Amino acid sequence: MIAVSVTALDPRFTAIVGDRPAMTSVGEGYAFTEGPVWNPRAGTLVFSDIPNSRLHCWRPGGPVEVLREPSHMANGNTLDRAGRMLSCEHATSRVTRTEPDGDLTVLASHFAGKELNSPNDIVVRRDGRIYFSDPTYGREAATGIPRAPELEFRGVYRIDPDGRLALVADDFDQPNGLCFDPDERTLYVNDSVTGAIRAFAVDGDGAVRGGAVWARVPGGDCDGMKVDGRGNVYCCGSAGITVFAPDGHRLGVLAFDRFAANLCFGGVDLCWLYITLSDRVVGLRVATAGLPVL
Repeated sequence: MIAVSVTALDPRFTAIVGDRPAMTSVGEGYAFTEGPVWNPRAGTLVFSDIPNSRLHCWRPGGPVEVLREPSHMANGNTLDRAGRMLSCEHATSRVTRTEPDGDLTVLASHFAGKELNSPNDIVVRRDGRIYFSDPTYGREAATGIPRAPELEFRGVYRIDPDGRLALVADDFDQPNGLCFDPDERTLYVNDSVTGAIRAFAVDGDGAVRGGAVWARVPGGDCDGMKVDGRGNVYCCGSAGITVFAPDGHRLGVLAFDRFAANLCFGGVDLCWLYITLSDRVVGLRVATAGLPVL
């Protein structure tokens, strides 16, 4: 079992994660894990193993099972307002929805007549609008299928309830993790290359404005991102999980001996932080509950 190193940079950090957060193992022996999402209705955790093209499902107290194979090298996953799973597929450059009968519905695959790069991470607003990032990592050998991109940029997109795809931003080096603040008036999107977390104001119709740098992760790279119920932002990367206060102040870091790719809040009280750490998935008991996806 790996250990977690807790570095508090602000006294508020201890109140958020606790003095000595307990850790449990979910599973190990995977190629590269990503896209964790907790389903509160089923009481299960779903996560991706990208290189092995599998989606796994785990219920606390039970074994990890294969949910779907192949997963088309799925990366980020979340749930829509009806509880259906949405997935970002590296191998097909698609965003798909899993229907109750298991069939897949393609929600997005092209923009302006060109294939998307490789949808990466995804979040759903309470009004049903879907936002996702589209870097090129799924077109690289380690985490996808090598192929040249058709688009000249790496963007962030929105899918409206009527199915229309809209470009939100096209000025990222490699957009990656994204999440909303608790009132969903701010959309945070990070950039894996620059280490910047940018904040966009979200209008009632789902349109976004702004995009100024809100905070930076020291040392550069960013990956998955989530917000807890108090509005604190958790950003994954090679440094571990860096936690920021709602004002952008860096509060502390949860560090591991493996790359922290993504995370989600789960458990009955949403106080378990499930983290994908390269070849494994772990659960970390924290003091602050996350935001529900449903």
